[in-house]
Amino acid sequence: MTDVSDGVLHTLFRSEQGGHEQVVLCQDRASGLKAVIALHSTALGPALGGTRFYPYATEEEAVADALNLARGMSYKNAMAGLDHGGGKAVIIGDPGKDKTEELLLAYGRFVASLGGRYVTACDVGTYVADMDVVARECRWTTGRSPENGGAGDSSVLTAFGVYQGMRASAQHLWGDPSLRDRRIGVAGVGKVGHHLVDHLREEGAEVVITDVREDAVRRVLDRHPRGVTVAADTEALIRTEGLDVYAPCALGGALNDDSVPALTAAVVCGAANNQLAHPGVEKDLADRGILYAPDYVVNAGGVIQVADELHGFDFDRCKAKAAKIFDTTLAIFARAKSDGIPPAAAADRIAEQRMAEARASR
Repeated sequence: MTDVSDGVLHTLFRSEQGGHEQVVLCQDRASGLKAVIALHSTALGPALGGTRFYPYATEEEAVADALNLARGMSYKNAMAGLDHGGGKAVIIGDPGKDKTEELLLAYGRFVASLGGRYVTACDVGTYVADMDVVARECRWTTGRSPENGGAGDSSVLTAFGVYQGMRASAQHLWGDPSLRDRRIGVAGVGKVGHHLVDHLREEGAEVVITDVREDAVRRVLDRHPRGVTVAADTEALIRTEGLDVYAPCALGGALNDDSVPALTAAVVCGAANNQLAHPGVEKDLADRGILYAPDYVVNAGGVIQVADELHGFDFDRCKAKAAKIFDTTLAIFARAKSDGIPPAAAADRIAEQRMAEARASR
């Protein structure tokens, strides 16, 4: 048995992070497609989660990411009050070089073969135009363009939800939801991050940004010539003096054994998935007195949007639902305080309770 297979089996059947219902390995040699579709839970309904297109170093890394992301979607959808379980797909490759119409169509056929158990959408490396292609082979596709019956870019409401989570964090920590004159660091100003900066500047926050892509930084600076400064990299950003809030908005694992001790911010609230690099990091944050707004709670605006697309999209209805992330985040902080546990653990308990009740009612 290969190391990859052993790693997958260990995670699925012997790890506390396992428990996934189904994992599908997909390959289409003609188009070059290699993909992993992971369904963590369908207790609340069909699994819903995006498709990530990323140049993973190994197949094992891709499978591990799919498993982690799928599990996170179960909790995110439960906390967002959606009637959906959690799933996620990853396509192995460089989206700038390997993405073709043929590959996306082949991927759509694999999703369709699951018969509606998995509903896909955009994620890192995939866009609305890609979902339009996938939808030609699979009706269980969201995140499509309005011209093709979809809701369009879900990053708008994702950023809005993170903004609501920040306001709730400010309310809990400082007794006032206003972010005016707060200094907020945003790591990653791509699809979601640049919309988040718009909300923060509109309220009068001072923003420090960083991104590996110079064009992403330039777009923000052109839009906000005042009130936005640039840190050299994420390492410099997290060490910025006077930072009130740190918002990781790129890839996961941002909160780890190296970054947590270096954080100067009093609050962590960002759009990235799976920000906690490993179990125990949430306690490290709490021990340092840093308030952590669980990522899968505050970044649920996008999934709220794509779920609504299945029933006839209405932006105002979705925005109203995403606004409730403020109240949900406050409820998590209250549960954490009453149970004497970190907010991440409190969110998990609430989500697990909803999923358990759904399974028991079957």
